[in-house]
Amino acid sequence: MKTLIIYSSKTGNTRSIAEAIHEALPDSDILPVENAPAPETLPGEYGMVCVGYWVDKGMPDAKARAYLENLRGVRAALFGTLGAWPDSEHARDCIRKSEALLKEPERGNTVMGSFICQGKVDPRVVEMMNKVAADVHPMTPERKARLEEAARHPDDTDRARAKECFLAFAVRAEELTA
Repeated sequence: MKTLIIYSSKTGNTRSIAEAIHEALPDSDILPVENAPAPETLPGEYGMVCVGYWVDKGMPDAKARAYLENLRGVRAALFGTLGAWPDSEHARDCIRKSEALLKEPERGNTVMGSFICQGKVDPRVVEMMNKVAADVHPMTPERKARLEEAARHPDDTDRARAKECFLAFAVRAEELTA
């Protein structure tokens, strides 16, 4: 089964996970979202479409979100990177919102699953948040520790987990085609 992997990456985090998925799925094409084929050309060409994003204000970033909103009639799997803890309520909410972009009944997509992991936060974003939203997101010791931990991700364990997840998603997608 041929798979398309599309990603949007600001700091290289999401690209790193996309490359790991590409290694795990030998019959796959990988492209940044800017070079991705038009969504309407995908049904029938790929058995599964994987879309990666970095989390921006609790949602996929604008480029990935625009692509997701235009997908129709595909089996899709999502992967994302964010500065928050990957097992946090914020991360789970990001996954729910991302999958919701695909699940609207009129779009006819089937969501195979989602993967999310921590990733370093662009220092410019941290600086901007400290200036503009310090009252909403103050630099507490907990936030500082989370940002320091996020800077070490994605790591080899994250990449291995992404490979494992996407191999399982591909098996499910293939079963649906049979």
